Amino acid sequence: MKNKLYKQVDKYILDRLKEGDKKCAKRSYKHFERTAYWVKKLKPNTDEALLIAAIGHDAERIFREKVLYGKGESVIATDKIKYHQEKGAEIVCKFLEDCLADKGIVSKVYELISKHEVGGTEEQNILMDADSISFLENNVDHFLNKKVQEQGKQNIREKFDWMYNRISSDSAKEIAKPYYEDAIKRLNKI
Repeated sequence: MKNKLYKQVDKYILDRLKEGDKKCAKRSYKHFERTAYWVKKLKPNTDEALLIAAIGHDAERIFREKVLYGKGESVIATDKIKYHQEKGAEIVCKFLEDCLADKGIVSKVYELISKHEVGGTEEQNILMDADSISFLENNVDHFLNKKVQEQGKQNIREKFDWMYNRISSDSAKEIAKPYYEDAIKRLNKI
C-alpha cells in the first residue's frame, strides 16, 4: 500500500493532538497537514520520507516536555530551534521504529525533521519552505491573538520576518508573500 507509513504517522500525530486542547489541536493539525500539502506542491514527485517529515515536523510541540520560551523572549532563539528540531525528529523516528519501518526511511526522516527550521539539503529546504508557507497561511491568527501578548510585538515581527526570509526558493517565496504581507499589515494595526 502506497504511503502506508505516512498514513500511520498522520494518524499518530492526529491522535496525540486530540488528547490535548481541541482548539489547539485543530490549528496545529491544519499547519501539519498544509505543510505536507505545500511539500507536494513544491516537489510533486516527493517520496514517503519527505511526506512523513512534513506531517510530523513539529512533533516536539505536541509532546512538549518543557517551556521553551519565557515571556518576552525571542521566538527564534537558535538553541531552542535546535532542541525543537532534534526532539521532534526523535519522537517521529521512535514511532517509525516501533512500526518496524525501514532503517533508511527512519534515517532520512530524522535528517529532514532535525533540520526543518534551518534547511541545508534540497529536501530539507523544501520542508523548511513548506513549513514557512503553512505557518504564514495558518498560524498568524494565533500569534496575533495570543503570542503578541506573551512575547511582545517586536518578537512576533521578528518571527514573521524570519519565517518569510528563511524561504530558500523564489517560487515558495512568491506563494508565501501575500500571507506574509497580510501578517505584517495586521501586526502593525495592533
